[in-house]
Amino acid sequence: MAKPRSELPPLDLLRGFEAAARHLSFTRAGAELFLTQSAVSRQIATLEQRLGVRLFKRRNRGLTLTDAGEQLRAAVANALHQVDDALARIRAAQTRTLNVTASVAFSALWLVPKLPRFTVVHPGVDVRLSATGALLDLERDRIDVAVRYCAPQAAPPGAIELFGGAVVPVCSPRLLRDGARPLKTPADLRHHVLLHYDDPDRPLPWHAWSTWLEAAGVPDLKPAGSMHFSALEDAGGASADGQGVALGIRSMLGDLFAERRLAMPFTQSSPVNRSYFAIVSRAARDRPEAADFVQWLQQEVQATRPAPRRRPADPPPARRRPRSPARAR
Repeated sequence: MAKPRSELPPLDLLRGFEAAARHLSFTRAGAELFLTQSAVSRQIATLEQRLGVRLFKRRNRGLTLTDAGEQLRAAVANALHQVDDALARIRAAQTRTLNVTASVAFSALWLVPKLPRFTVVHPGVDVRLSATGALLDLERDRIDVAVRYCAPQAAPPGAIELFGGAVVPVCSPRLLRDGARPLKTPADLRHHVLLHYDDPDRPLPWHAWSTWLEAAGVPDLKPAGSMHFSALEDAGGASADGQGVALGIRSMLGDLFAERRLAMPFTQSSPVNRSYFAIVSRAARDRPEAADFVQWLQQEVQATRPAPRRRPADPPPARRRPRSPARAR
């Protein structure tokens, strides 16, 4: 006979406790759960009263878990995670919705223009894209596939590398035809306006003109002018409009190169230890939609990757002419 579970505390108390234990803050737990700090504090007090033990030690500088609180935290976190996974699998079985997240720049410049090709091949999959600079938690935010730009050592186990992040100068093809302002060597950038991308939240030294100019051997170059953008896609759009020369991630701009909206005046790139990776959440690892989407990403990367130059074959060795037979004397 199954044991009754009437002694289990209500789920909202356990969720409030788990969030407070994870953050060690009633305020941050309340922000996550859309509750006030006092509401979370009352939930914890109610739970402690029901259990007859203290779960937190209140200190001047914050909270710490008691031994009982640590035991309950581990059990509740594991149980809630299993419930969340089960709910995600149930929802996935009812629908073929695929939640994807990527940065705004990657979405605008690479992913969105190609997405119609995925829906043609997989018409039953409803792709919902969250283009954001925020680092979403795949499990908590119900994300199935994430595309992230990071160093290889920062990519989680199982992440699939799509392409590297080599940074190169890009401009409108019209600038290359401007005879009055040549653009044949890095030193010629002194005739042009440099378009800078300044991330307001995270400085990106590998995506800075100072880094590229130093690698190109012209660290002290003074351009004709400068413009600064807080969004990478805006800097790229301004360069396509002929407003100046920007830095872009070469592999991300293949479509714009093919459409002749952008051109690369030089081949030098900044040294960048960054790549784009596809990451599948735990809840989506057994879903065919997620596997199909990642496979499609890889196929698109291969389709837009330039073919490697073939080394010319060595010429065949010269054939020796046969000697004429000696004449009889």
